[in-house]
This record gives sequence, C-alpha cells and structure tokens, in this order.
Amino acid sequence: MDFDLSEEQQILVDSVAKFVQNDSGTERFRKLRETDRGWEPEMWERMGEMGWLGVPYPEEQGGFGASFADLALILEQLGHGLVPEPIVPSVVLGGGLISRLGTEDQVERFLAPMIEGRTSLAFAYAERQSRYDAHDCLTTAELDGSTWTLRGQKIWVLNGHAADHLVVLARTAGSQLDAEGLSLFVVDSGTTGLQITRLNGMDGQRAAVVDLDGVQVEADRLLGAEGEALAHVEWALDRGAAAACAEGQGAIQELFDRTLAYLKEREQFGVPIGSFQALQHRCADMFAEVELCKGTAILAAIQADSDDEEERKAEISAAKHQLSRGGWYVQENAIQLLGGVGVTDEQDEGLFFKRLRVLYGLFGDSDHHIERFQRLGRFERD
Repeated sequence: MDFDLSEEQQILVDSVAKFVQNDSGTERFRKLRETDRGWEPEMWERMGEMGWLGVPYPEEQGGFGASFADLALILEQLGHGLVPEPIVPSVVLGGGLISRLGTEDQVERFLAPMIEGRTSLAFAYAERQSRYDAHDCLTTAELDGSTWTLRGQKIWVLNGHAADHLVVLARTAGSQLDAEGLSLFVVDSGTTGLQITRLNGMDGQRAAVVDLDGVQVEADRLLGAEGEALAHVEWALDRGAAAACAEGQGAIQELFDRTLAYLKEREQFGVPIGSFQALQHRCADMFAEVELCKGTAILAAIQADSDDEEERKAEISAAKHQLSRGGWYVQENAIQLLGGVGVTDEQDEGLFFKRLRVLYGLFGDSDHHIERFQRLGRFERD
C-alpha cells in the first residue's frame, strides 16, 4: 500500500502547518484556555473559508468530497499547535451523523452553516453509567402527537458549552442496555428545558454536562430512522477515535521533536547531553514508538471510510491502543529527559502531556480497545 501523499494532500499539509506556525501556536492556546469558550468564532469561520470544515462531506452537501484520511492530515498538523477549535465534535461527530442520516432539509439547516464556519455542533451521547458502551442509555424521548419530549443527562459533551446545535442520543423504546430503540435528535442550544454546565478539562479545553428536563422538539428534529441509531453512533465514535489518533500523532511528534532539540542544546560536563549513548538509545526507542503510532493512525484513518465494519473496528482499536501505549512511552521519557520541568505550566511540553492524557481516554481507552480487538477474534489474550 502506498502511503505517500498526493500533490494535493501535500499542499493541504503545508498550508495547515503554515497556519499553525504563523497563527495558532501554543502561545495562542495559552490565552484561549483562560476564556469561557476556549476557542475563537473568528478563527472557526476562517477555517470554514479555507474549506477545512467541509473536507469529508459529499459535494452535493456543500463539502469537498474528500476522504477521512484527508481530514486526518489536517488534524495531525493542528495537533502540533494544540489548536482548540472544535473540529472533532463538529465535523467528525455531529456533522458526520447529520451528513450520514439527515434529510436534505436537515443538511441545509444544520450542516451547511457549520461547513461555512458560522455555527458549531456537538454530540451528546455519554452518560455517567455508560462509560464506553453507547447502547447504555437512560435518556428517554417520548412522542406526543408530533412532538418529542427528551429527559435525561449527558456528560463530557465536547463543545457542548458552545455548540449552536446538539445531536442527542435518546432511548425511544426498550430498556437501558438494549441495542434497539435508540434514536438521534437535533436540539438547538437555546431550547427551553436544556441546561448546559461548562466543564474545564485538565488539558485546558472545554466540555459540558447537558441536562434535558422536558426538552421538546418537533418530529423534523429526528435524525434518521427511529430506534435504529446504534450502528450509526458506533460508526461516528470510531471516526472520533481515528481523529483522536490523528491529532495525537501530531502532539507526540511535536513532543518528540522538542525533546530532541533540548538534548542538542542542554550541556553537561561541557557537551550536549544528547551525545550520551544512554540517552541516544532512549531516543531511538521513542522514535520507534512515534513511527508505530503514525503507521497505525494512517491505517485507522483509511479504514474510517471502510464499509467493512469489522476491519474498521479492528484497525481503529489497534491505533487507539498504540496511541495510548506508545504515546505514553514518548510522554514519560520526554518529561524525564527534560528533567521533570516539562510538567510545569511554564513549559509547553506540559501542555502536550495533558492533551495526550485526555486523548487516550476519548472514545475508548486502551483496555476498552484491547477487549474489542479480542472480541473481533484478532488475537487470544493470555
């Protein structure tokens, strides 16, 4: 398989890398983490103008008809600068579900303005008891005439504090753990009965707890077929995991590059400490893990568009596990080689450390994905 970038992809990567270098480095992130929103609407609109928000959508929906792998290239470069704009919750999760399931009218109302950068989206699916099981859902939606009434609570809703529209997972039939009976609804952020509590993440980014206390939406807010949402939700969460791997790859590559630069500059006994053989061996191992993360992230991005559900799940689980395992090895050694100062707030390396810790848990941690990989029959665990 040829993993070389096409001319168009290389141009895309270069443009995003230039954007990060010139307009959205870690100094911008430091300023934004002190704000309530955590990202800038003006920058979001600029991303829309540059076409990044429409990359994975069909041309008939106002997108560019490109692949998820092309979006992953953007996310990887943004990971180098800890760019906080909500591409994963808006483009990958909420936007992905609307594109996949929405009617022509729903696409026009909810997806088109997001692609232009005028609005943002969120996907509210996780609950306190559900952990990584999307089918474990206590939030309910009851139909009375043409109106649905939603009741329940969602936690850790990425961009939930700032989204204009939320895609909400609710149970329209069955009991808590049933695979059938789950449905998706598009809810406006200002709807009566919707209470949003902003959360400050350890990585400096924002999320929300979303309470639905008798939230009412009309029948035209039902996304896709009633009671048949689970397979589509799992598809979206897999793409979220692949996106986390892409962003994580950019972050660990940046952390590794910064560590190498430090070893070349820091002197002890009159020579750069990077000349010490023991540290060179450590860096060689770190490089190997970075490359393993890169390879598995590429395969995950490619399989995110696959119609083969089993292959998609297997490759994405492998990449997510490698990000957690290999990424942690790079992280812990980077901090140690920096003499521990990397975890202080004054050093940018600590910012990457925290963001990677969050990415490890998003859309399934290492244990979750190992177990799923095993269920797929890919290996027998001792």
